[in-house]
Amino acid sequence: MEKNLDEQSIPHEDEGNNTNIDDTSKSSLSETKDNVEDVKPDDETKKVDDVDHVEGEPKEEKKEEEEEEESREGIIVEVTQPETPPPNLEKVLEDIDRFLATTNENNNNNANVNPNEEKIPECVDKFLDLLEEKIAKYDSGETKWGEVVEEDSSLLEGVNRVTKMMKLLSTMIIEFQSGEKETEAEGEAQAEEDAAEKENEKEKDEKKDHSTLVNRISAIQQRAMSYLEEEFRMLMEESRNQNKTENNDSSKGKQVATTEASENESTETVMDFPGFKEEVVTNLNKIACEMLLAGYDSECYHIYTVSRKHGFSDGLYKLGYERISMDEVQKMQWESLEREIPSWINTFKECATVWFPGERKLAASIFSDHPSDADTLYTELTRVVVFQLLNFAESVAMTKRAAEKLFKYLDMYEAIRDTITNLEKLYPENIVDDIKAEMTSAKNRLGEVAVLIFCELENSIKSDCGKTPVAGGAVHPLTRYIVNYLRLACEYKDTLEEVFREHSKIERSDSTSRPHYETDNQHSKEKESTSPFAAQLTRVMELLDANLEGKAKLYKEVPLSCIFMMNNGRYIVQKIKGSAEIYEVMGETWCRKRSTELRTYHKNYQVETWSKILTCLSPKGLSDNGKVPKPVLKERFKNFNTLFDEIHKTQSTWVVSDEQLQSELRVSISALVIPAYRSFLGRFSQYLDPGRQTEKYIKFQAEDIENYIDDLFAGNPHQAMVRKKV
Repeated sequence: MEKNLDEQSIPHEDEGNNTNIDDTSKSSLSETKDNVEDVKPDDETKKVDDVDHVEGEPKEEKKEEEEEEESREGIIVEVTQPETPPPNLEKVLEDIDRFLATTNENNNNNANVNPNEEKIPECVDKFLDLLEEKIAKYDSGETKWGEVVEEDSSLLEGVNRVTKMMKLLSTMIIEFQSGEKETEAEGEAQAEEDAAEKENEKEKDEKKDHSTLVNRISAIQQRAMSYLEEEFRMLMEESRNQNKTENNDSSKGKQVATTEASENESTETVMDFPGFKEEVVTNLNKIACEMLLAGYDSECYHIYTVSRKHGFSDGLYKLGYERISMDEVQKMQWESLEREIPSWINTFKECATVWFPGERKLAASIFSDHPSDADTLYTELTRVVVFQLLNFAESVAMTKRAAEKLFKYLDMYEAIRDTITNLEKLYPENIVDDIKAEMTSAKNRLGEVAVLIFCELENSIKSDCGKTPVAGGAVHPLTRYIVNYLRLACEYKDTLEEVFREHSKIERSDSTSRPHYETDNQHSKEKESTSPFAAQLTRVMELLDANLEGKAKLYKEVPLSCIFMMNNGRYIVQKIKGSAEIYEVMGETWCRKRSTELRTYHKNYQVETWSKILTCLSPKGLSDNGKVPKPVLKERFKNFNTLFDEIHKTQSTWVVSDEQLQSELRVSISALVIPAYRSFLGRFSQYLDPGRQTEKYIKFQAEDIENYIDDLFAGNPHQAMVRKKV
C-alpha cells in the first residue's frame, strides 16, 4: 500500500524538483513506513510502545513526521476515493452465494461447528443494507410491483438469500447446541475447567454480533414477507374482481339460469375460467415460492383459499345457482323447485368439466414446487362446493314423491353418474374414494326415489276406478296419461334400466309393485332374459289393460265396449310403435299380440252390430215353392230400415279418433253390408208394387247406405238428421 502511495504521490510535484523530492523524502518515508507498519489498531501493547518511542524523539522531528503523515493521508483519500465502486445488489448476491456455499460446506464437514466462531464477511452487511433499501422503496410505493420485471426479480432474489441465510444460521445454532448437550454428559469436569476461558470478553462480543445479525436478518425477512403477502393478496383479488366485472357485464344471476346452454357460452366459459392471466400466474408462483421457502406457507395458503372461495361464489352466481338450505327445499312448491333444478344441473356439469379442472391447474401452477400442497388446497376448496351441490340433490330427493318429479330426478341422477366416472381425472388418488362415496350416496338416493315413483304408477292405475264411462267409447284419459308417461320415461331407458338393476331388491309395503314374474314359474325363462325395468313396464301395461277391461264393462252396449277397447288398444299400439325407445323395451312380440287382440274386438263388434242386419238381408225364408211371400218380404225391408236407422243414429255419435281405425271400420262395414243389401234389393224389390209400396219399404239405395256408413264414429249426433232432411 505504501508503495502505491509513493508512486501515486509523484505526479502531484513539478518535474523539475523530482530529484530534491526523492532525496529529502526517502529518509522520512522509510521512518514513517516503520511507524505505520508498527501502528495496529487492534494491538494495545504495540500502541504503548509506539507512544514511548515517539516521546523520546525530538519535538521538531515529531512535528515534521506528523505533517508529512497528514499530507500522505490526504493523498490516500484523494487517490482511492474515485476507485470505490457504487453498491450493487447483483454483485453482492454473488458474494452472498459464495458465503452461503462455503458456510454450508463447512457445516456439513463438521456438524458441531460453533456458529459464533464463524466470521461474517462485510458483504453480508452491504447486502442487508441494499435489500432494506429496496424493500423500503416497494413499501413506500416509490417502486411498484410489475412496473419493472428486473426490479421484481432482484427483490425476490434478495428475499431468497435472506431466507437461506436465516435457515443456515438457525440450523448451525441448533446443531451446535445439540452437540454441546451431548458432550456435556461425557465431560462435565472438563467443561467446568474450560468455562473461564470460554467466557472471555472477545467471545461475548462475537456472540453479541451474531445475535444482532440474526435478529436483523429476521426483521428484514418479516418485513419482506409482509410486503409479499400483501402483494400476493392483491394479485389474487385483482384477477378475481376483473373476472367478476367482465362476467357481470354479460350476465347476472338468475338471468342465465336457462335449460338450454349454447355451445358458444360453454366455450367462452372454458376460456375465461379461472380468469388469471399467464403473467399474473407467473408472479403468484414466484411470490408463493419465496413465502413457502421462508416458512410462511399458512399465510400464503390462507390468502389463496379465501380468494378462491369468493371466486367460486361469484362463479356459482354467474351460472344462476343460489344455495338453498334443506329446510327451504322442503318448503318450496314443486313449480319453484323445478325451475331450480336445471340451474343445478348446469352448475354441476360446469364444475365437473370446466371449473374443477381449471382450478386444479391454477393451484398446480401457483404452487408448482409443492404439488402435494396444491392438491390439498384444490381438494379442500372444491370438496366444499361438491358437498354443497350434493346436499341440494339429496334435499330434492327427500321431498314428497310425485309422478311428475321422475324426469327431473333422472336428470340429476345422470349428472352425478356421468361425473363419478371422471373423478380420477378431477381428484388425487388419496381423496377419490371419499368423494366418490359421497356422490354415489346422493346418486343412489335419487335412483331409489325414481324407482319408487315409477312403481307407484301401479297404484295410480289401481286407484282409477271411476264408474262413469267415457262418452262415445273414446280413449280414456288414464290411457293417455299412462302411455305418454311411459313414452317419456323410456327416453331415459338406459338410465332406468341401470336404476332398476341397482334397486331391484327394494322392498315396498305393496308387494304388487315387484315384477309379477318373480313368483310365476311359467315365466322363469323370461325372468332370466328380461331386465327389471322391462318387467316393470310390462307389469304396468298389464295393469292398464285390466283396468280398461273393467271400464269397458261399464257400457251397456257390447259394440260400444268393443269400440272402447279398440280405441284404447289402437292408441297404445300406435304410441309404442311411434317411440323407438319404448318399442325396444316392449318388443315386436308384444305389439303383434296387441294387434291380434284388436282384430278380435273388431270382429266382435261386427258380429254384435251387423249380424241382425245381415239376417234381414238373408234370402232364407223368402222362397216358398218358388213364390215370395209379400208380408214376409215387407217385414224384412221394414226391419232392415229400422235397424239400420237405429245403428246410424247411435253409432254416428260414437268416437273413433284414430283415422286409420275409423277408415278400417267403415270399409269393413261397407264390405259386409252394401253387397248384401244390393243383392237383396235387386232380387226382391220387383215383388213389391211400384209406387207407394216401393217408397214405403225401400227407403235406402245402395249408395245411400254407403254414405250413411261414412257418418259412423264421427262423434256428431246431428249429422244424420241433417242428411236425412236433405
